[in-house]
Amino acid sequence: LRTHQWCFILFNVLLFHVLLFGADLLEEYFLRSLPLSYTDAKTLEIRERARKLDLDPLEANISYTASSAATCSNQEIFLLVLVCSSPENRTRRNVIRQTWGNVTDTRGYAVLTLFALGKPALVTTQLEIDEESQKHRDIIEGSFIDSPERQTQKMLMSVEWTVTFCPRARYILKTDEDMFVGIPSLVGYLLSLTQLEDIYLGRVVHQGVPDRDPESPGFVPTHQYSEELYPDYCEGSAFVMSQDVARKVYVAAQEAPVSVPPDIFVGICAKKAGVTPIHSSRFSGEKHISYNRCCYKFIFTSSNMKEDELLEDWKETNDGKDCSL
Repeated sequence: LRTHQWCFILFNVLLFHVLLFGADLLEEYFLRSLPLSYTDAKTLEIRERARKLDLDPLEANISYTASSAATCSNQEIFLLVLVCSSPENRTRRNVIRQTWGNVTDTRGYAVLTLFALGKPALVTTQLEIDEESQKHRDIIEGSFIDSPERQTQKMLMSVEWTVTFCPRARYILKTDEDMFVGIPSLVGYLLSLTQLEDIYLGRVVHQGVPDRDPESPGFVPTHQYSEELYPDYCEGSAFVMSQDVARKVYVAAQEAPVSVPPDIFVGICAKKAGVTPIHSSRFSGEKHISYNRCCYKFIFTSSNMKEDELLEDWKETNDGKDCSL
């Protein structure tokens, strides 16, 4: 190759790595939402109530099956992963248990993966879930019938369970069951954070518009949410909250509209509590990222993963081989 061709190749290699590994630095300084003010009296009240939250009444009044309550109670969990799952998707849960959900320790820090679901419509499916829960002890089941319309209720249940039964979990990752999750890279990133509170991290959506179409499944009536735009929020396929944010969301949720989608619901609660979402492009959002072994070692999530893809990709990304330039 001629000199100018070598220079062109080198330039492209350097450009690729600047874009890939410089993304976090760029986001930290240029894409982060403006901090919210704590001077609002209501915001200060929510934060104070969250700090002094009494867990005993919550545990006594819990209204759903918490078969995995004993799993968390006395453990220091660095990362609690809550997978929102459909009751019928037992095969998918088993694939997650065989892949990234099987990670229990990263760099000496404990990781725990649990599944959050509502009740199935069929009794036979409920019997299968009972058996699955007894075997794996990793299922949190709500008292409501699981449906697309109840996903915000499932989110609220997950937050309530976390602050009640897993108060020593430092970070909580909420994710969907069709995701690839790079646990090692995410834990490494969280360990690098210097900010220890108000962590609400994901792919941030700016200026989301409420769905006002009455014929749409995502219809949000004006009387439930009157603003023209949603506050900034983390896209719902995967995002991270610190334990203090989970408490603040739980407290703020008592005055938030449950008719909005679950990720927007969390964003509304976070704003009420004075918590600003932090953007990271290493969360894929709703997009599937084309597989590359070294890329998958770097990203946090990729969505729309088929079960056979998940098994193969997880095997390759955990083969112990390093990635060179």
